[in-house]
Amino acid sequence: MNTTVEDRYAARRRLPAWRVLLKPGWVIAALIIAVFSYFAFTFLAPWQLGKDSDIVERNERITEAFSHDPLPVSEVFSRGALSPSDEWRRVTLTGRYLPHAEAVLRMRASDSGPAVQVLTPFRTDDGATYLINRGFEPTTGAGVPEYDAAPTDEVSIVGVARRNEGTPDRQPFTDEGHLQVYGINTEQISQATGEQLARDYVQLTEGEPGEVSAMPIPKLDRGSHLSYGLQWIAFGIMAPLGLGYFLYAEMRERRRARDEEAEMGTAVEEAANTAPEADDTTAHERHHRISRREQRKRFREQLWDEDEVDTRSPSMPDRYGR
Repeated sequence: MNTTVEDRYAARRRLPAWRVLLKPGWVIAALIIAVFSYFAFTFLAPWQLGKDSDIVERNERITEAFSHDPLPVSEVFSRGALSPSDEWRRVTLTGRYLPHAEAVLRMRASDSGPAVQVLTPFRTDDGATYLINRGFEPTTGAGVPEYDAAPTDEVSIVGVARRNEGTPDRQPFTDEGHLQVYGINTEQISQATGEQLARDYVQLTEGEPGEVSAMPIPKLDRGSHLSYGLQWIAFGIMAPLGLGYFLYAEMRERRRARDEEAEMGTAVEEAANTAPEADDTTAHERHHRISRREQRKRFREQLWDEDEVDTRSPSMPDRYGR
């Protein structure tokens, strides 16, 4: 028994504490946290910080644009194209709307809810044609609501320069007498209307001829993207630290349990070593008690034997006479 106990606890003491890291649960947790931290540092945080940077840059451009007077559209657009740094600049155009080539942008929400946006080409005096976003009209269904028609006379308008959107997945279609599109992509609208449009477009400002309900200028609010980006960075750092803490706590608990087992094994060994001495002492006392009982028994037997002898033997007077 002593050898078994000693071997058992000695074997447990020889196991290294780091072997807890090889358990499937800890391995899976470490892999998940590693993947999470990787994406937090390489995708999630840069995504939010990039959006914050874009918003800050946009706000600076809007502030700069509205601090100066509008410029002729030909000075901002170069062959119908707009550089990224010139977006949101205010421009002036003189010419006529082309209502026959008008299109309606579907599925775009506004501050008042679901709405459509009215896109009307505008031909300037120099012969260039620009797509004008005349604003939005709220709608309550899938149909196109009634909205104000564009003036047919020559007018001068002021708007903000906007960059072209990507090509939508859905193709334009005509319904209820309106060409309907799913994005402000001048190339797609050019193909659908037959008008050669400039690559980028102009968003009409409030109070200008042909306005439906002018699209609002974005609020100069930075939003919460910066804090979100910093939170992802913090999460990416805290997740491995948390795993490390739990691993340390697990190893510390196992070390404490191993020490308690070692103490228990020592106590068992000491008890096993002192057991023979206790057994010898007990046997000696038991033998001593048995010996005394045996002596008393033999003494009584001797007395009994003497009484019998006295009873059976004749007395001296009887044997030899009186």
